[in-house]
Amino acid sequence: MSLPLTGVTVIALEQAVAAPLASRHLADLGARVVKIERPDGGDFARGYDHSVNGLASHFVWLNRGKESVTLDLKAPEGRAVLADLVACADVFLQNLAPGAAARLGFASAELRSRHPRLVTVDLSGYGSGGPYQDKRAYDMLIQCESGLASVTGPPERPAKTGVPSSDIAAGMYALTATLGALVGRAATGQGAAIEVSMFEATAEWLGHQVHYTQGAGHSPGRAGLSHPAIAPYDAYPTADGHEVMIGIQNDREWARFATGFLDRPDLADDPEWATNVARVRRRRLVDALVGGRTATMTADEAIKLLDALAIASARLNDVADLLHHPQLAARDRWRPVATPAGEVRSLLPPFDFTGSELPMGPVPALGAHTDAALRALGYPDERIAELRASGVLGQ
Repeated sequence: MSLPLTGVTVIALEQAVAAPLASRHLADLGARVVKIERPDGGDFARGYDHSVNGLASHFVWLNRGKESVTLDLKAPEGRAVLADLVACADVFLQNLAPGAAARLGFASAELRSRHPRLVTVDLSGYGSGGPYQDKRAYDMLIQCESGLASVTGPPERPAKTGVPSSDIAAGMYALTATLGALVGRAATGQGAAIEVSMFEATAEWLGHQVHYTQGAGHSPGRAGLSHPAIAPYDAYPTADGHEVMIGIQNDREWARFATGFLDRPDLADDPEWATNVARVRRRRLVDALVGGRTATMTADEAIKLLDALAIASARLNDVADLLHHPQLAARDRWRPVATPAGEVRSLLPPFDFTGSELPMGPVPALGAHTDAALRALGYPDERIAELRASGVLGQ
């Protein structure tokens, strides 16, 4: 069975995280993704670190299965090659600095006027228009400006999330919108112009906090691993030095938990404990009671009993634990991926198509596909050699 985007070509003028995440998932779904990079170093995420056999972990994560084409877009010849690539594409995705794509001659309106079937995706920090449209935007800055950091971390101090949430949010909305536009084009024959803002994507992810603050008149604040509106909902110590997360979602679960785990059936219908509203009001007492019980067990013992009672729980793992997690192993989620520095182990995308193995293509070396991409456009070898000699394609 072919994948749903087989035959779709994406030209990605991208860097860092947000756009590369969207385009990598398009590649996961079968699209041909041509990544346009500067000849002098390429996507700056290539240099973030050297932790993966000398390669950058962000780049390895976000760029497998793509073709890398190097073009000097400051040169007219480089822009002409990009225009030829876009003319044969289904999607043009970019997340350059504000206004940069337009200055290069690749504004969405201009491209759509020439290629009505093209789907253009402009991904930026704050979107076009408004007082922030030209403001530089990186993930940590957007997390702070949007208020995400204000509700993240322990009560004492704000924190950014441990993953680039604003980048990921924008990338996933860009992916979703692109897929919607391709479905629409199949029906109408017309492409679409899509704009995605990191700031607005992050604001959408704050939907619970937005509505809570409007309704309550104050922010829910920071609660660490806890939850401002649910109790018990936190990490609790165990006798072997680990921590176990426990989350009670409704009062029926509380009755089962109080009876079967806490050995306190009297708390199942005590009005001071039986409702979530009452437990949130007495959170310190609730947490002390639960923590006192978990501290008498090992983590495995606590999890086993909680599972038997159908109470939601989890171990407080770290990333090293994830690498060896039995669920990923049992579901065969790891695959080898080729890189310029040797094979690495990567996770399959978190979606499956029955009857099809999702592609896990190699991570490209800088400019590895430049000549082949130009030949596919009909450029003769002599012209490719001229462009390379002039520095337009890099050396």
